[in-house]
Amino acid sequence: MKKILFVTSEVFPLIKTGGLADVSASLPIALNGLNADVRLLIPYYKDLNKTEETYYKSTVHVNKRSVNILETFLPETQVLVWLVDCPALFDYPGNPYVDEQGNDWLNNAERFALFCRVAVELAMNRAYLDWMPDVVHCNDWQSGLVPALLSTEVDRPSTVFTIHNLAYQGLFPKKTHALLNLPRQFWHPNGIEFNGMLSFMKGGLAYADRITTVSPTYAQEIQTAEFGYGLEGLLRHRNKDLVGILNGIDIDHWNPETDVYLNQHYGISTLDKKQLNKTALQAKYGLFIDANVPVFALISRLVEQKGLGLIVDALPEMLKLPLQFVLLGKGEKYFEQQLAFFAKKHPQQVVIILDYDEALAHQFEAAADIFLMPSLFEPCGLNQLYSQRYGTVPIVRKTGGLADTVVDALPATFNDKTATGFVFNGASSGALLEAIKRSIIVYSDSERWKELQLNGMQKNDSWHSSAQRYLELYEAL
Repeated sequence: MKKILFVTSEVFPLIKTGGLADVSASLPIALNGLNADVRLLIPYYKDLNKTEETYYKSTVHVNKRSVNILETFLPETQVLVWLVDCPALFDYPGNPYVDEQGNDWLNNAERFALFCRVAVELAMNRAYLDWMPDVVHCNDWQSGLVPALLSTEVDRPSTVFTIHNLAYQGLFPKKTHALLNLPRQFWHPNGIEFNGMLSFMKGGLAYADRITTVSPTYAQEIQTAEFGYGLEGLLRHRNKDLVGILNGIDIDHWNPETDVYLNQHYGISTLDKKQLNKTALQAKYGLFIDANVPVFALISRLVEQKGLGLIVDALPEMLKLPLQFVLLGKGEKYFEQQLAFFAKKHPQQVVIILDYDEALAHQFEAAADIFLMPSLFEPCGLNQLYSQRYGTVPIVRKTGGLADTVVDALPATFNDKTATGFVFNGASSGALLEAIKRSIIVYSDSERWKELQLNGMQKNDSWHSSAQRYLELYEAL
């Protein structure tokens, strides 16, 4: 049985800011189902949403701090979770990375460096837990120093580092290297130094035995200047150790036939009942009720990467079309203000909820006809997969995991029953509008539209095959 220490800064439902949390729950559950022994390691944040009993396990001493290791379980699973309990660094309210104003916590480098050091103590069986992994699987910059620190150890476990989003690199001033008491041998251009700064991300990219990312297309894109954020040269150098493994989704949590958040359950054989969720949403938010008018939804962080600039630019023309638009998300103040303006001006056509709410996310997916995902780049994306499972047809830009998971609705793809959405190329509001207009034309043909919905709903996007690929990767190490 392979023993895996899965190191992550967030995991659903304990704490979530984005897709990393969903992956950090679903993949370990799927791996456990394939007879791997997976233990999760995350910081013990103040607002951790625990429902299971928590026990004290041990105390470790790292970098002049004493840190408690607590043990619990991922809710309603047998996946063991170890919590890094250091109140001075993690007992902060709300978001794990930023304060209420959206500014990074000033001591993020110290916080996540300590987290990485504790991971190393566990990995080397020095945390008094009598368990040593075969593989340490690290995720994004917050755990990037783990492969670097483990590289100095004798008889260490193998390391895998997964890039969920290369845009967030954990960059800090040069002086941070000394303040964190990191080994001097790491400070060079082939180590964790990046343009005169300390890069946590490079700790994973330069020192991990294998690098993965969350879709095959994104694995290719990040080796180019357009998507590599200055790290494309290193990634090209390591391309034999780099593989793209497509994310799956939790098909139990995201299942329109059993979803606890929905007004009306439905499935492939009862797809007509989906309409009742749409009617309920329209009534709840004061939108005019009309089955012939498509509801477009967007659930996202409101940032440039997610194509919010394209959305804001396209909205004046969009709202001249026979459609309704609902949005759930929060992020940059500029986008929040622009969207709130459209909602105020078009109250019967636009609903903007500046928040994130798990129940509403499920209700929007079930109620909407079309899901907008015009990302400028997208490592994998999960909402397009949720949408297809819920018979909500996605409109996506051809990039990263979106290119790998959505098949454009064209005559040829309708004929071979592979069409699952609408795909556009250019990163412009004009290209997005063209796709929106195409979708409205197809929507007016109810038989063809149902065919598109069913193609998406019949896909198998579970974690099983992806988890199998990760297990093969671990075995190869």
